[in-house]
Amino acid sequence: MNELRKDSATLLEVGEESAGQRIDNFLLRLAKGVPKSHVYRILRSGEVRVNKGRIAAEYRLREGDVVRVPPIRVAERAAAPAVPARDFCIAHEDDALMVIDKPAGVAVHGGSGVSFGVIEQLRRARPQAKLLELAHRLDRETSGLLMVAKKRSALTRLHDMFRDGKIAKRYLALVRGRWMNPTQHVRLPLHKYLTEEGERRVAVSREGKDAHSIVRLVARWQNFSLVEVELKTGRTHQIRVHLAHLGFPIAGDDKYGDFPLNKDLQKAGLKRMFLHAARLKLDHPISGELLELEAPLPPELQNFLKRLDANEARDHGQTL
Repeated sequence: MNELRKDSATLLEVGEESAGQRIDNFLLRLAKGVPKSHVYRILRSGEVRVNKGRIAAEYRLREGDVVRVPPIRVAERAAAPAVPARDFCIAHEDDALMVIDKPAGVAVHGGSGVSFGVIEQLRRARPQAKLLELAHRLDRETSGLLMVAKKRSALTRLHDMFRDGKIAKRYLALVRGRWMNPTQHVRLPLHKYLTEEGERRVAVSREGKDAHSIVRLVARWQNFSLVEVELKTGRTHQIRVHLAHLGFPIAGDDKYGDFPLNKDLQKAGLKRMFLHAARLKLDHPISGELLELEAPLPPELQNFLKRLDANEARDHGQTL
């Protein structure tokens, strides 16, 4: 494996897009491919300096700081697959924040067998952007509203707001069964684990982390219910696992769903999981202005609901 090396130290002035970022994360992003252990070694040794002074790994950069980066050996990696540029439907955009309506079937970022995702495609489509970072995640098969920060200060504030429960996220899900309660609070702790095949899964468990969902009934058919789920916590696969554990798996869910039913649903026209991030409500992370955003159900989900209505009217819910 060949190695590339810069032969002299580099001085970098910190811009607005990196203000507030920890120096260790700044270096890890700057020197992709360099082992974390090496980055922390040059920090401990004092080879990295900010404004000519030594700093700890926890130091948060300020706009205008001058960072001295020593020569770093970077292993040359095999060329990655080309990332195609892609524009997504924009629900909101300003100089600090972008909210897109993500289609189903697209990962939010590369990894776990996926070469690239939404964020890599956005960066390719907007090479002039100083910063584009995911503020949160959506599952690959979930459609709907996804926030992308365009400023470091906005990203940091959004992370704080998520942690403090100051961002209201509401999803629409179609579940198997007749959900009866107009409103139900679901508080079931969730535990992450790996299957024998190495796939990530989540289960309700006493050893898990607290998870709180509020489920509201929107519409009901003979064999299905449309519910709105408000997340009070943001655990991995939270909605999917909470609903499945209660006996109401999401239609089309290939991890926690009713697999024989899913096959019938595909024949009936539902070829994806029926989970959609429909609404966001938050104070803007910079201006404080109230943002209330909505993404309508994608056509394939709307069409399936129309099919349920038609079947219900025709034969009282005896078929799909």
